Amino acid sequence: MINFGHKVKKRLELFYLNRLFVVIQSIFAPLNERLGQMVGENKFRKWIPWVSVILLTITIICVSQVGKLQFDYNFEKFYPSNDDDTRYFLNLREKFESDNDFLLVAIPADKGCFDPQLLKKVDRFTKKIAKDSLVNYAMSITNQEELFLLQGGATARKPYIDFKDLDRSRDSLRVFKNKELVNSMVSQDGKALGVFIRHQDFLSKKKGDLLIESVRQTAKKSGIDKVVLGGRTIGQQYYIEVMSYEMVLFLALSAVLVVIFLVIAFRSIWGVLIPQVVILTGMLWLIGGMALVGEPVNIILTVLPSIMFVVSMSDTIHLVSRYLDAMRVENDRYLAIMTAIREVGLATFLTSLTTAVGFFTLYFVRVQPVQIFGLVMGIGVLLAFVLTFVSLPILFYYFPGPKYILKDKKDHFWKKRLEKWFLYVIRNPRKVLAISAGLTAISIVGAFQIEANNYLMDDVDPDEPIKQDFDYMDAHFGGVRPFTLVLERKDNSIDFWDLEVLNEMDAVEQFLEDSMDVHVRTSLVTALKVLNRGSNLGEESSYSLPESKAKIRSFKRNLKIANQGQILRTILDSTETTLMITGIMPDIGNTEFKSREKALTKFLERNTDSKRVNYRITGSAYLIDKNMNYLSISMVQGLLLSIAIVALIMGLIYRSWRVMVISLIPNLIPLAIIAGIMGYAGIELKTSTAIIFTIAFGIAVDDTIHYLGKFKYELMKGRGKMYALKRSYMTTGKAMILTTLILCSGFLLLVLSSFMGTFYMGILLCITLFVALIADMTVLPVLMMLFYKENKKDRLSK
Repeated sequence: MINFGHKVKKRLELFYLNRLFVVIQSIFAPLNERLGQMVGENKFRKWIPWVSVILLTITIICVSQVGKLQFDYNFEKFYPSNDDDTRYFLNLREKFESDNDFLLVAIPADKGCFDPQLLKKVDRFTKKIAKDSLVNYAMSITNQEELFLLQGGATARKPYIDFKDLDRSRDSLRVFKNKELVNSMVSQDGKALGVFIRHQDFLSKKKGDLLIESVRQTAKKSGIDKVVLGGRTIGQQYYIEVMSYEMVLFLALSAVLVVIFLVIAFRSIWGVLIPQVVILTGMLWLIGGMALVGEPVNIILTVLPSIMFVVSMSDTIHLVSRYLDAMRVENDRYLAIMTAIREVGLATFLTSLTTAVGFFTLYFVRVQPVQIFGLVMGIGVLLAFVLTFVSLPILFYYFPGPKYILKDKKDHFWKKRLEKWFLYVIRNPRKVLAISAGLTAISIVGAFQIEANNYLMDDVDPDEPIKQDFDYMDAHFGGVRPFTLVLERKDNSIDFWDLEVLNEMDAVEQFLEDSMDVHVRTSLVTALKVLNRGSNLGEESSYSLPESKAKIRSFKRNLKIANQGQILRTILDSTETTLMITGIMPDIGNTEFKSREKALTKFLERNTDSKRVNYRITGSAYLIDKNMNYLSISMVQGLLLSIAIVALIMGLIYRSWRVMVISLIPNLIPLAIIAGIMGYAGIELKTSTAIIFTIAFGIAVDDTIHYLGKFKYELMKGRGKMYALKRSYMTTGKAMILTTLILCSGFLLLVLSSFMGTFYMGILLCITLFVALIADMTVLPVLMMLFYKENKKDRLSK
């Protein structure tokens, strides 16, 4: 080990405490004082070209990959991973068809659903779109027929709409008496017609766009002026297009914002260009790396540019700010570089580590997009740190600094203000602690009012056309939220065709429609009711289950024959052990659905025999809802882990449980306040808002680490506690304020997003970081003054 002198060596060993921190310091040896003394400036200069070539090569490779970056809209990835319900649903889908691969086309009918001209247009549209290569089949009121079962096994069919003999009054009565047509082919209020398009499963973005364009063009050619679309494909198109647009938007705005703040902070071309090179390089490395490994951008990762820019700026501002301060007193740029590295290097590494840990803990969330977001952002934070401390010293060496620093040696204008603020805080400790405690207590009360909830389209601004279209579907066609109830036969002696079992299922379906607002579309009971009505010449009163076993056997044969058994296969599996009831319902939200689900469970317990048949809710919407159940637990686990790691780091550095506790308090206060704001403002806990707490803590703790790191460094130089506190306040205060302003401004860009989750993330993160700054500038110095006990071993002789 290099000899710094016995006293320095002894104090450094105390500072790092154990071999872990010695290893950390060794890893970054090229950028600290020890290597500077070992190799000297000449060897430092020889080392620069090689590193520059490596950095440039990596940058070129990453830039070449940026254009290959993909965007991913697949809400199935929001299903809980490693979950029994998820596995069950995916296995079930192999037996039946997907419950979410359809496109519902609503056609407003200003003159009523049975306007002859409109019906002809809808008929042309239905026939044309059914021929599209991506469409399996298309159904509308104009191509559907009522089935009649005649004696002797003969069948007859009659179109619901006979264009040779149109009668608005007669046709409307006939259609609306057939329950299965309402809210599917015609709206319940008679103000819209519906065309149900079953397309190929899991259409890609490219094919989905082709289908949507085909639907719109076919409608236009058929004379239909307006169509309202609902379904996974239209959602996929919207989300990916918005993600692509916002990714570029945030990238551009963040770059402009960084330039503005760099101009304000450093007032020179040097102060703008030097940090910008590092920040842009880090962004290119991360985006290019994602493209290189084939990792697409999901809906949560659209905020990547904003977060990466502000996090990178935090590292850069601290290093540049300390370098410029050193240039004010040093005449040698090499010594100024080493001074800056020595004083902020380890602290910045620790802040990057804690921020990365905050993101990495999101891996505990059992939702794949959140896990990917945590991993990518965590890697990005560490990448930003490495680039900052590898490339900035090189740039400093060749481009020493702005002239006003080198010539005038001016103090920054923050000096008097920071000194004034520090004195006020130190002289009013009770006031500071009382206000902080009061705000925290009020916030905790509000935190208990937070509700966990989510809607299928709640991430979309209410003013967006797609949101209005989905609301239209809710209002006129019973919604587009899929609902699936599976029945599994437990007793092999039980037959789903048994009249007693059918009556039980009929009661369940009636409950679904009356109490859960589910519009049942496909079920064995519904199919048998339609056939029974058809066997009685279409009498509305005959829409009920057949009363004889002979009729049930006859209808069973009809269903097996109809469309070569295709209809039956969507209801009952080949072994006849699993049966599905599917439908749609309004997007009522997770909270309300859970309430109705509990009511259904109670109904099933009272009115069904669980020993014979097991009822189980499943489906895509159900699984997306279920991730909310994991989310709260996962977020708490991740946050506690992040807090524990930060506490461990501070405890190891100071060997003091007091400092460990003190370092956490200023960073827990902002979390309590932001939770209180969410509770009082009615901002619901969902995927996009839940991750804020972990991210905010990981970023907010940076200022605390910088402040305490500088405080420790001053103690090591033999300074007293109060002097060290003031000196730390004066030197790190400017960087803390600047980085917080930049962070808040960067996150405020997110309010421009069309996604409400991203909007709230920007607002709440901004508030959290601002509160964290205030806590670090007020509560932290007071707590250190009152409770930190000086350790004489941590002080060097003057």
